[in-house]
Amino acid sequence: MAKEHDVLVIGAGPGGYVAAIRAAQLGRSVGIVEKEWWGGVCLNVGCIPSKALLRNAELAHIVSKRAKEFGFKFDGLELDYGAAFKRSRQVSNRLVKGVGFLMKKNNIAAYEGWATFKDAKTVEVDLNDGGKETLTAKDIIIAAGTTNRLLPGTETSTNVITYLEAILSDTLPESIIIAGAGPIGLEFAYVMHNYGVDVTVLEYLPHLAPLEDEEISEELERQYKRAGIKFVTNARVDKIEDLGDRARVTYTDMTAGKPATLEAAKVLQAIGFAPRITGYGLENTGVELTERGAIKVDERMATSVPGVWAVGDVNGKVPLAHVGSAEGMICAESIAGHATIALDYPMMPRCVYCQPQIASFGYTEKQAREAGYDEINVAKFPFQANGKALGLGESGGFVKLIADARYGEILGGHLIGPEVTELLPELTLAHFAELTPEELARNVHAHPTLSEALMEAAHGLEGAAIHI
Repeated sequence: MAKEHDVLVIGAGPGGYVAAIRAAQLGRSVGIVEKEWWGGVCLNVGCIPSKALLRNAELAHIVSKRAKEFGFKFDGLELDYGAAFKRSRQVSNRLVKGVGFLMKKNNIAAYEGWATFKDAKTVEVDLNDGGKETLTAKDIIIAAGTTNRLLPGTETSTNVITYLEAILSDTLPESIIIAGAGPIGLEFAYVMHNYGVDVTVLEYLPHLAPLEDEEISEELERQYKRAGIKFVTNARVDKIEDLGDRARVTYTDMTAGKPATLEAAKVLQAIGFAPRITGYGLENTGVELTERGAIKVDERMATSVPGVWAVGDVNGKVPLAHVGSAEGMICAESIAGHATIALDYPMMPRCVYCQPQIASFGYTEKQAREAGYDEINVAKFPFQANGKALGLGESGGFVKLIADARYGEILGGHLIGPEVTELLPELTLAHFAELTPEELARNVHAHPTLSEALMEAAHGLEGAAIHI
């Protein structure tokens, strides 16, 4: 006989497991199905282990490139990437175990296996330990995540890899070509370069971090050049070949208008992801898809089929872990008839954790004008005028704020510099609470802190920055 739950969640990533917990908190009986990665790509092979590796790389950079500046001396310094890898797995495993604990704490029935829709109310699970389980639910939440995208006409091999092979390897290649200068490509470039790998990044668009405000991208390029990380923008990858002992990339330099080739021990494809819409019987539900091949949802996360919902990367909105978690809460609350909110997707926070870090939300200067804001105020404050940044020895970068000149609405924030990912919530909260630049500026910030750069930029929007 089929087991019945009020709510069944397919996928235990940041969207799925948060939806399950919130549904349980609201009094629903909940089941959740996950084949392999409790906590999703994020906890297992993405956000979390990569942050551990980035921390190691930052320290490696300091002791190998800046030791004299900080007054350190080493005889025969050795960098052990194997130890960094081991630490990254320990960090990941600890949080993954925490997800299992949360399932038990909230009395959520956990099924380890692969779920397949039989119809919009019924799922069959091929259990990892053998056998099958049929599950039914009034409401089913799809949190199936994404699949890795590859460049057309290419495939993975021993020397042509994705983020997955890269993050699960305890060794590094002597050289690597990274196709794609988004967050994944930039973060791996930083880690590998600081452990001695010869890195070249190829990016199709005109700048590194191409979706960021142009001034942010230009500053990152200056700092990557200074660090010795090689990159080529306006580069269209035409062909990737695994030559057995190395890999070759043929690309078109669109600036020069001519073809070029590069060879390295490995090629890492980092061009993004696509919503996972095949392999689990989605076609048996009748849900509608968007033109871009994602599950279409409304602001409650409801699909076109009553009782079927979709959260996280699979709905194609903003494929970020924290957005998926927020959607999971909204979805569970919508199912329960509980008060909830709607997400303002352009204002979702975005982060890149290389050094310098990048953090942003809202409109770029160009996007604000394209959105119809005829008069905007723009202010920047450099970290070289911030005492805490100077003390850290990380004075590069700046804070850039954009506001509507008429009403004072904060339209966007774009930051590059030390630990700016930790500064971003003040700005997103200010926007969420409809604070004006004056209110942000008049909030007294502790001294010396990096957050003073936000205060100064807000003063700048009002025409009166103090320390520049």
